[in-house]
Amino acid sequence: MKKAVAIALAAGLGAGGAQAQSQVTVYGIVDVALAHMNNADAAGHGVTREPSLTGSLPSRIGFRGSEDLGGGLSAVFNLESGFNPDVGTLGQGGRLFGRQAWVGLRGRWGTLQLGRILNMTYLATMKSDVLGPNLFSINSIDLYLPNARSDNAIGYLGTFDRWTVGATWSFGRDGSAAGGPSATGCAGEVPGNARACRQYTALLGYDNQAYGVTATYDKMYGNTGAAGGLTSSANFDRRATVNGYAMVMGAKVGAGVIARRTAAASGVVDSDLYYLGIGVPVGGMLTLDAQIARKNVKGSPDDTNMAVARLTYALSKRSAVYAGAGRMDNRGAAAVALDAGGTTAAGKAQNGVMAGLRHAF
Repeated sequence: MKKAVAIALAAGLGAGGAQAQSQVTVYGIVDVALAHMNNADAAGHGVTREPSLTGSLPSRIGFRGSEDLGGGLSAVFNLESGFNPDVGTLGQGGRLFGRQAWVGLRGRWGTLQLGRILNMTYLATMKSDVLGPNLFSINSIDLYLPNARSDNAIGYLGTFDRWTVGATWSFGRDGSAAGGPSATGCAGEVPGNARACRQYTALLGYDNQAYGVTATYDKMYGNTGAAGGLTSSANFDRRATVNGYAMVMGAKVGAGVIARRTAAASGVVDSDLYYLGIGVPVGGMLTLDAQIARKNVKGSPDDTNMAVARLTYALSKRSAVYAGAGRMDNRGAAAVALDAGGTTAAGKAQNGVMAGLRHAF
């Protein structure tokens, strides 16, 4: 009996020691908005709805953890599921952990990741884009920006003093063909065709208390059946970005340019997306964010201009209400909707208003 008690006590003490060395955190965001847009079709009809993709931030639930391995080294992981709160379905093409699913090692030298990871284009505008993945934002113009993740990937990110460096390499950038901006059906890892669905990204950034600058490079290849016209491994979609921000009398001013070349089955298209925004605290709990942007399609009249403003009131550290308004002006054959994932007709200007509630846990 004494021996059994001793074994039980030892097991309990061992479990307590393991818990002291490792930790798991559950976190998430539930964000639901109501939005109205005019000119949602060629006839000029308006539409009112609760959007699936995002309000002020995309809804999610996640699990992150770490285990201290000693010597400044930790084993880390992150599993993060995006969901559509209007209907309760999974996001990111129906993936269980579509936002992130990776395991890695972290030390003073940085973090090494393996799995489905956020690539460097996702991180490029995080500090300079004052609206982030808002329903009305530059992400409506380029839906890849808030969905810049890579399947089958190896990633590295490290910060040294004020410098940040990072890179990712994917052997098959997107294993889902379920539709939507984050599921483009390019699984890759094809025998005899190493370029099929390959993707690589890189980042170099500098930050201090007054300002920061980040530059990134992203190139993805296609293959048979891939979306976006990248139906061959000879096709590619390439983005190079330069983004910066500065703190001016308590306000953040952020700007950047995203230069893109798409060499698809239909031909080569070059474009530049410029944006400029400001985030201003208005009193203790109120923040005003505003942004203008322009997409210039080179050698084409199919350009787009955007203007958006959003007011956010923090009810607490975790909860907030917000309201916004915006306008998207399409020229030529451009048909970019103001709301991310929405619809409009070619050459139409679209106005919209939105309001919502967000809670983080």
